[in-house]
Amino acid sequence: ISHYNVTEKLGAGGMGEVYRATDTRLGRDVALKVLPEEFARDADRMARFKREAQVLASLNHPNIASIYGLEETDGIRCLVLELVEGPTLAERIAAGPLPLKEALEIARQIAEALEAAHEKGIIHRDLKPANVKVTPEGTVKVLDFGLAKALEDPQSEEDIANSPTLSVAATQAGVILGTAAYMSPEQAHGRQADKRADVWSFGVVLYEMLTGRQAFSGESISDTLASVLKLDPDWDALPSDTPAPIRKLLRRCLTRERKQRLQAIGEARIGIDEFLENPVDASVLMSAASVATPDPGWKQSLPWALFGAMAIVALLLALSPWKRSVPEPLMRLNVEVAPEEGLITAGGNINFAISPDGARIAYVAGTEGNSKLYLRRLDQNEGTALSGTEGAFIPFFSPDGEWVAFFAQGSLKKVSIFGGAPLSLCEVEAAKGGSWGPDDTIVFNSNVTAGLSSVSAAGGDPKPLTELEEGERSHRWPQILPGGTHVLFIAQKTGGTYDDANVEVANVKTGERKVIHQGGTYPRYLPSGHLVYAREGTLFGVPFDLNRLEMTGSPAPLMEGLMQGISGEVQFAFSGNGTLLYLTGTAVSGDGVNLARVDLKGKTEVIPEPPREYKRPRYSPDGSLLATDFVDNNNGDIWIYDFARGTQTRLTFSDGSDESPVWSPDGKSLIYASTVGSVTNLFRIAADGSGQPERLTESNRPQLPADWSPDGQTLLFFQGTQINKDLMILHLEEKTETAGNSNPTKPQYRVEPFLQTEFDERNGRISPNGRWVAYQSNESGGAWQIYVRPFPAGGRKIQVSSDFGSQPVWSPDGKMLYFRDQRGLMAAPVETEREVFRADRPQRLAEFLIPEGDRDFAYDIEPGGKHFLTRHIGDQREADTGPTTHLGFVFNWFEEVRRRFETKKL
Repeated sequence: ISHYNVTEKLGAGGMGEVYRATDTRLGRDVALKVLPEEFARDADRMARFKREAQVLASLNHPNIASIYGLEETDGIRCLVLELVEGPTLAERIAAGPLPLKEALEIARQIAEALEAAHEKGIIHRDLKPANVKVTPEGTVKVLDFGLAKALEDPQSEEDIANSPTLSVAATQAGVILGTAAYMSPEQAHGRQADKRADVWSFGVVLYEMLTGRQAFSGESISDTLASVLKLDPDWDALPSDTPAPIRKLLRRCLTRERKQRLQAIGEARIGIDEFLENPVDASVLMSAASVATPDPGWKQSLPWALFGAMAIVALLLALSPWKRSVPEPLMRLNVEVAPEEGLITAGGNINFAISPDGARIAYVAGTEGNSKLYLRRLDQNEGTALSGTEGAFIPFFSPDGEWVAFFAQGSLKKVSIFGGAPLSLCEVEAAKGGSWGPDDTIVFNSNVTAGLSSVSAAGGDPKPLTELEEGERSHRWPQILPGGTHVLFIAQKTGGTYDDANVEVANVKTGERKVIHQGGTYPRYLPSGHLVYAREGTLFGVPFDLNRLEMTGSPAPLMEGLMQGISGEVQFAFSGNGTLLYLTGTAVSGDGVNLARVDLKGKTEVIPEPPREYKRPRYSPDGSLLATDFVDNNNGDIWIYDFARGTQTRLTFSDGSDESPVWSPDGKSLIYASTVGSVTNLFRIAADGSGQPERLTESNRPQLPADWSPDGQTLLFFQGTQINKDLMILHLEEKTETAGNSNPTKPQYRVEPFLQTEFDERNGRISPNGRWVAYQSNESGGAWQIYVRPFPAGGRKIQVSSDFGSQPVWSPDGKMLYFRDQRGLMAAPVETEREVFRADRPQRLAEFLIPEGDRDFAYDIEPGGKHFLTRHIGDQREADTGPTTHLGFVFNWFEEVRRRFETKKL
């Protein structure tokens, strides 16, 4: 197989056959795990397995068998693994129970391996004696980390003691992974496994080492699973001299309720270490929580010490019999969390969250284009940046608080709070909100003009949850309600503001909707039994019946001055135990955005027009006029700015939202997108406003114009779903009779695909000579990149960007291709006159401030090629005293809400 010389077969199981082989290049022996044929033929499972293997290969620990690589030869796919000599632990146990000291020494090394993996966010999921080897030198090696999840190989019920990994269809809500006798109760229920599943399996393995028998068994897989779910191990089977601390450790590991189970395998490792060092003084080994060492810099850490004290007070009050008679005090703090670079608050996002237990906060800090996600425990002095989270926005925690989901670079991702590489769950566009439900379903908005979608927290293809109705622009800012059956969100009206949006709930199974309140944004249900929402920065609350999904009182203001942004987001978050986080002040919004001309050296000249929510400016061919779209009087329209006269004139007057204007080569007309019902189609209008707009397309798929060819005969546009778009060509000189139109007698312009793939292609620009199209695509695996193809025939693509690229624009002479990266504008010298397109290495042009949230064009270049035109928010930023570095905290906020309405928790 490839350059590996196979010498002997070592074994076989549900995860494939294992062979000894010699690496002829490096001169070492390895183990080859040949994947099952039916698995290797499954392209989707193979792609998922490759992603998993890349993560697993990052493990580097003396007690973990390494993954060297993944090989494919003549249709045979196999993993190249470290060859571990010696018997498996299952073979050792088959000879009888292990002596206490030997069993604990093996258990300690297993715990070290699990601890190292958990710190990287990797869970074994199939820990059992057969997956543990002990070398002749006594070193423990844990095998097959994470492969159970990667393979998901359904098996039969032949041999329970060594039954292969069990699974159910990955499309179901839960996936059963792990060998029956060793899997945790939550795995047996088909629920998502976390690190506590490994803690359970560790306890089962330790029990078996001490007793020589399985803790759970049965005559069939079903019987074994029933034993796991209902029966306790036979504690009397433990040797009579088993020390009390070890018995306690086993019981802590084998507690069915995972919230009461040992929460981290490191605690088991510490306990075993202390017992082995001092068996006599081991009666106080197992502690459910560790005590933090005081920080010598106590003055700097005083706010966080207060957090710790408040947490202790809250715990005592929660456990005390006088809890109801003594009201919990309301406490406020303003704490610096990002002193170096500041919190990211622009872009129409909320960029901080607090864990359900109130122990951690997640926040995005840095500068626009150079930001990361940070985690900070409330008992620590500073946050920790999470690698691989560049460009993150809208973080939110999993229900158990052990994962943080976020959006970045066109994907929904998640990262473990214990570290490790982020995992991509699905592709998205300009997301506006997400919520993680108790059944490990994530509901999110994937596009600013879309409904809600859902996806498994394990990843997969998103499924539509709500559909836009006529007169609606988007559904956003979801929150899955307790119980997981309904989701709370806002339905924004076309041309309306967020303050007049509808607060609604939808059934997550059927999508059935119900209006809760008219007029408000960013609704949230509080565990105190109240619904809150915002209007103009004021937070309102009202008692809410969770069973009937109805308000049971009158709304009243709770807090004023909250930061409310351009996308309906309101800067607050709360934990399940009543800790409130918030920001006050004024967000960078549409009311604070100007247009500006910027020269090649970065000198800025603001256009003297009122600040508005400008979106996609386009110069006319002669540079005398500028077309742009923005919302005015709650309606989106196209406006024309005359540079010579300094005036701005409204061009479109439709009832829907008009956007994305593109000039004809002669400057006499424009094509734009207009909302008809709930879908945007293409229209043409005279540049002087004379006559009526002409509808060019009738489609149920959203469409946006991209560029007009220099000869005036074709229009390049992109259309598609929430998740992926294709580049299309509209032939403006060819009309056809199409029976599928709503009006069969009306001639339609011919449309054909230019680039139609499984990926997302958008923002195409045609070169000045009409021979090439530059566009952005996510085909490289997540990050947007810039590509160029021949036009109109298509053909071989050339990649121009390297790290990230979006919004390409050609220079007027066609000798330069500009595009956005994460920090600003890049420029790549190009050759477009030859038969083969050529591009030199892109160079940084200037760090122009182009807002992160813009997925469509936010800049253009004037025909003279000396100035760019972009959205400008510098005036407001210069007036600020500095970046936002503080978060406001309110402790026991729920008690204050209850007192405000004099109601009991429902």
